Amino acid sequence: MTPLGRSPDFAELREQMVERQLRRRGISDERVLGAMGAIPREHFVPESVRRSAYNDSALPIGHQQTISQPWVVAAICQALRLKGDERVLEVGTGSGYSAAVLAEIANRVISIERVADLGETARHKLEQLGIPNVEVIVGDGSQGHPQAAPYDAIAVHAATPEAPHSLLAQLAADGRLVAPIATGSADLLTAFVRDNGDLRQETIGPCRFVPLLGAEGFDPPEED
Repeated sequence: MTPLGRSPDFAELREQMVERQLRRRGISDERVLGAMGAIPREHFVPESVRRSAYNDSALPIGHQQTISQPWVVAAICQALRLKGDERVLEVGTGSGYSAAVLAEIANRVISIERVADLGETARHKLEQLGIPNVEVIVGDGSQGHPQAAPYDAIAVHAATPEAPHSLLAQLAADGRLVAPIATGSADLLTAFVRDNGDLRQETIGPCRFVPLLGAEGFDPPEED
């Protein structure tokens, strides 16, 4: 932890995150580790929590949303098994951090954010870093973005009530979709893998996400 009054060495903290939070906990894809080590997480969090950017936890970004724990971002990216030439759909742009990481290991990323303010802020932060291969769209991510389908990979950053049917329909024949599925006790990070027309599921592990809101997600809370 950085002493009060002293500016954090974010590069050092980023390196420690990769080694301690990721590599030691089962993230072995060197391309994912390299991307996590290259993208400045502190750039994507509010000033009020910037000193905590490399904590092993999720952090608030406003609008009752969070930037995911670093291990979760890395686990999703690793489970997608990207080689570098894929077109990826991301559901839940949030801060834009995970889109930036995906952009390091894929050819093109289309990211959908329900909250317009978050989408605009993420778009601006990605532009500031000079990341050209991410397109941020404001809309209902639970229904995907069929205009650019099929996708080689789909990453969902909010808990779905069940297997996301419209998103799976937009997955390429040999594609992979990773999403947290809401259960009674915890969300289960799950990979859906298409293989020669068949679809199989692989459970990655328990996690905690905000709910996916939208037509094929959970209903938004009623406003007072």
